[in-house]
Amino acid sequence: MAIPQLSAEDRKAALEKAKAARTKRAEIREELKAGKLSLKEVLDMKDDPVIGRMKVSTLIETLPGYGEAKTAKIMDELKIAESRRLKGLGARQEAALLERLA
Repeated sequence: MAIPQLSAEDRKAALEKAKAARTKRAEIREELKAGKLSLKEVLDMKDDPVIGRMKVSTLIETLPGYGEAKTAKIMDELKIAESRRLKGLGARQEAALLERLA
């Protein structure tokens, strides 16, 4: 599949859209870290196209006390692929994640 050739205006619009998505995901992570949002509330927002694209590993690492090693161990225990995004979590995986981290 060939890469589409975008006009300068289309490219600028796409860059702005991507920046807005990154900013929104960062705000959600900050609110989770500060305790303003719970993990359940974030998982309930996974139908939002921007939030649904957040990686599960990034979400776990955002939680206080969880780094890369703990996150990898939890994801392995729960059989969640490292590349899995929130939108792609199944009901069982989501329930197991909430049970393990809540």
